[in-house]
Amino acid sequence: MIVGGGISGLATAFSLQEKAAKADLPIHCTVLESDPSWGGKIVTHRVGEIVTEAGPDSFLSQKQAGLDLCMKLGLAGQLINTNETGKKACVLYKGRLHDLPEGLLSFVPKQLRSFFRSGLLTWTGLARMGLELAVPRGPSTGDESLAAFLRRRFGAQAFERVLEPLMAGIYAGDAEQMSLRATFPRFFELEQRHGSIVRGMMAAKKVASSVSTDQPRRTMFVSLKNGLSDLVTALTGRLTQQGVELRMGARVEALRVRSHELGRWMYDLILQDGSALSAESVVLATPAYVSADLLRPLTPIAGGLLDMISYASTATIAMAFPRTLTSAIEGFGFIVPRAEQRHLLAATWTSLKWPHRAPADQLLVRCYVGGVGREDILQLDDEKLTTKVQTELSALCGIRAEPSYTEVNRWWKGMPQYRLGHLERLTELEAAVSRYPGLVLTGAAYRGVGIPDCIRDGEIAAERVVQDLLGKTDVVRRSTTKIG
Repeated sequence: MIVGGGISGLATAFSLQEKAAKADLPIHCTVLESDPSWGGKIVTHRVGEIVTEAGPDSFLSQKQAGLDLCMKLGLAGQLINTNETGKKACVLYKGRLHDLPEGLLSFVPKQLRSFFRSGLLTWTGLARMGLELAVPRGPSTGDESLAAFLRRRFGAQAFERVLEPLMAGIYAGDAEQMSLRATFPRFFELEQRHGSIVRGMMAAKKVASSVSTDQPRRTMFVSLKNGLSDLVTALTGRLTQQGVELRMGARVEALRVRSHELGRWMYDLILQDGSALSAESVVLATPAYVSADLLRPLTPIAGGLLDMISYASTATIAMAFPRTLTSAIEGFGFIVPRAEQRHLLAATWTSLKWPHRAPADQLLVRCYVGGVGREDILQLDDEKLTTKVQTELSALCGIRAEPSYTEVNRWWKGMPQYRLGHLERLTELEAAVSRYPGLVLTGAAYRGVGIPDCIRDGEIAAERVVQDLLGKTDVVRRSTTKIG
């Protein structure tokens, strides 16, 4: 039984079918979703020639799980790169947009020279950032906040003006509270292995350039031609073909456990309508606060640890304007540092970043608001929220026309926060749940919020289920094992 029909739950079901078939393990799988649709935050809206994403609009191509799943589902031909453009993005500083230096995320020194032209940092700030190669390696144990790590390695000025909105913005979080090892483990690994992020990135780039591949060239972020909802449609279609039972509008109110036979458990899921479903294995692919309520009667420790995973609320506002471009509307959009004290977290020029998103005579914009410490704006109704965003777009970018199309998508408690100590709490959580074989947790609350992260975590959850079932008596292998 898989509870939760977002990308994590669906990917778990898909991987489970693959792994069970390979192990010659007959199973019956059911996925329960309380909402009237599949895919969780992956929601594509199509209005005429306008294509908007209510939630994520892309995924990282560097994390292979997303690309692999698309290929398995026959979607490889639908994958699209970001548009070619000489200017990628901007960052707001003192009320004015500045070019974001090319290649910043790769931290390659020859590309950092563009900082000199950006005007973002003073000479002192540039010098401090350049000293990253000489900064001593940090401790190999314990946790460190993302803010402390970035300041230590690159200086306070680079952190506040550029790195904070780039890194913390991904999680809509507060870098002062975010766990480095949970949010950006690669930075920690590069520092420990090479003593420097820049040195580590240079070594990684050298290795990558020496590896030949016949795969199509991918930009850092990729999407699907007609929107990411096609991934959900393809997944649910394939699962249905494989005999997986998909049940929407099925809210699980409680989880009970009983002894099936010596050393084995049977799990009973009580639905909102009063009916019950039984299974030998249960995967909870639900938000941490939902899983906490279900697990608390079984293990109060697990319930308490799950309660400690907080969530931020955000909203996306999509608007289509007549395509009268100003000098500020180039590249892919802009990001806003917390220090600027603006309502906007970021804005994407969607129709400039992606092909197939809007008619040629329209500019499609997607704006982001909310996040840790900035959620008050979400109390406004849609009209007032849109007006606030329009006012900032007008002031920053010169967009003064009225939009021909507008939509607001709110995500209450939609973004899990990996705060300091997150990985240690996950270790304790796994220990608390381990006394119940066949009970597995997966989803964005644990080891990554991106689509490939959720897919990969679903694969790990599926492997745990299969190994648990294979570890039981031979009776399991001779009869259809019900896991939901």
